[in-house]
Amino acid sequence: MGAAKIKKGDSVVVLSGKDKGRTGTVSQVMPKDGKVIVEGINVAARHRKPSQQNPQGGIDRFPAPMDICKVAVADPKDGKATRVRFEEKDGKKVRVAVKSGEVIDG
Repeated sequence: MGAAKIKKGDSVVVLSGKDKGRTGTVSQVMPKDGKVIVEGINVAARHRKPSQQNPQGGIDRFPAPMDICKVAVADPKDGKATRVRFEEKDGKKVRVAVKSGEVIDG
């Protein structure tokens, strides 16, 4: 496993699919599956029948996992999608936006 280019709490831009162009915050990363969950993006609806625990029933909406290749980190400078490279600053490995050169964390 290499270093993670997308981490929990990152602001990301969706590159393809029904939510293309929208931005959100990563709430969970699943590196083994190559998937991420982004708050408010790729929302799935599950119709629930009334049950003992949920007597009302209804529709549950929740963000579904999406492929990590469908999102890109948002540039801290202008909010557009950018790739990430790694640099060493003050002896620490930090993530840097390729387009603007802004440090993403650290």
